[in-house]
Amino acid sequence: MSDDLTLREVLEVVERLYPPSTAQSWDRVGLVTGDPDQPVRRIHLAVDPTLAVVEEARELGADLLLTHHPLLLRGVHAVATTTAKGATVTHLVVGDVALYVAHTNADVAAEGVCEALAEACGLGVTQPLTVAEDQPLGRVGDLPEAVSLRAFVEGLAAHLPRTATGLRAAGPPEAPVQRVAVLGGAGDDLFDAVRASGADVYVTADLRHHPVLEAREEARGGPPFLVDAGHWASEQVWLARAEKALLAGLGDHAARVGTHISTVRTDPWTFVVGADPGGSP
Repeated sequence: MSDDLTLREVLEVVERLYPPSTAQSWDRVGLVTGDPDQPVRRIHLAVDPTLAVVEEARELGADLLLTHHPLLLRGVHAVATTTAKGATVTHLVVGDVALYVAHTNADVAAEGVCEALAEACGLGVTQPLTVAEDQPLGRVGDLPEAVSLRAFVEGLAAHLPRTATGLRAAGPPEAPVQRVAVLGGAGDDLFDAVRASGADVYVTADLRHHPVLEAREEARGGPPFLVDAGHWASEQVWLARAEKALLAGLGDHAARVGTHISTVRTDPWTFVVGADPGGSP
């Protein structure tokens, strides 16, 4: 009899950490490819199930690829290799790599994305920023002491993976901040909750021109200030936390599997030109 763990056994732990029932109603989480009875000797963790990530997982001998973002969030009518998604599915199946997605259920979890981002910001005890579909969305907490907005952003940058675009901030660089709200990934629909929380600064991603401009106008130059940390970077910090939680959840069985965090930077931006780094208004 094999001593290998089965995919079913591993996913029992994953789903205790990130119950599918806590995902938002529009989301698509869970097992995408794979046989629950297949053996799992190596687990690969990544934000996005791109072709490069799947190739990396296969090269490292992974049996399970655990990602944050779904591969098939919207319906598709074919998985032929003539499309990127079709090629990804084919490479997973041919390579005998199971794909499992923990998306919004990982956002809201105690060992999830928002807690990992809050930790990167230097926050200790946090509370939910808001509640969506009966689940705690985002986090808000306080720094040990007030710091300038520039110092805060520089400190956060040191704890996030580097990207071509870095972090963008909206607010006076010298403004003091102490109360911090966070939401990994896209979050410009929560400005009302951020204002209600009393946050001095809000860290999220995918901030668009008009919502940010309107939010800054409403603030009349004061808080809450805004930090766009980048979608991939703001969620990539979860991978190490997920790896640690998964191994802890496996308990005595953890020694039977290897884990690896993807080194592929799936942030789509590759370079910038003409940026003003001086904080000009």
